[in-house]
Amino acid sequence: MQPDTPFSCQPIGRIHSCFREKFGIPRQPGLAPDAQALLELLPPYDRAEALSGLEGFSHVWVIFVFHQALRGQWRPTVRPPRLGGSRRMGVFATRAPFRPNPIGLSVCALEGVEQRAGRPWLRLGGVDLLDGTPVLDVKPYLPYTDALPEARSGYAPAAPAAALSVVFSARAEAACARAEGQHPGLRRLVTQVLAADPRPAWQGEKASRRHFGMRLWDYDVQWTLEDGVVRVTDLLTLATD
Repeated sequence: MQPDTPFSCQPIGRIHSCFREKFGIPRQPGLAPDAQALLELLPPYDRAEALSGLEGFSHVWVIFVFHQALRGQWRPTVRPPRLGGSRRMGVFATRAPFRPNPIGLSVCALEGVEQRAGRPWLRLGGVDLLDGTPVLDVKPYLPYTDALPEARSGYAPAAPAAALSVVFSARAEAACARAEGQHPGLRRLVTQVLAADPRPAWQGEKASRRHFGMRLWDYDVQWTLEDGVVRVTDLLTLATD
């Protein structure tokens, strides 16, 4: 095939994630260990033999499409959140979603393979994937080649530390307790996401807004921010389709 020969990719699956909107999604996988998703395999790729042997791996690479970051034109530079959203870097030196081809990759914990209506689904942990994300491929994570301790990480040498303290009101605590049966670990998930400060990096301390809402699973998480402390005030149940 010549380099300029056009080609297309067919999604092999779809993500069903705790992140129902872009706001609040961790900026890298693994930063919120309690963030879960299900990968639904689509026909004709939903055959059990296609997953034979995958149960022996603890993690998988998920190659996906940034389906809510599609643009008509690409730009050679972007403003990575890790640099506060104020400095530009080359798009190929970042993991920004705005790319010449809107392809992303995430390494996720493989928490199980389960059957739903006779079809195999993958249960994933530590995700940074939006609900509805089209998946192009799944590959096993190989520690001996994918984990390189001697590798350099440029301007992102280590995982960012938790930026904010998180406290819960009595009302929010009660809502988390009620949700525990359907969404175990919801309180931990809320804490992990908010401690990392999900606000756009360019806002920083200049942000005048102090009241926020964020959708996790089918809850509208209400929170305020003041003096570096997030106060979760309530979790409102949203209507489901």
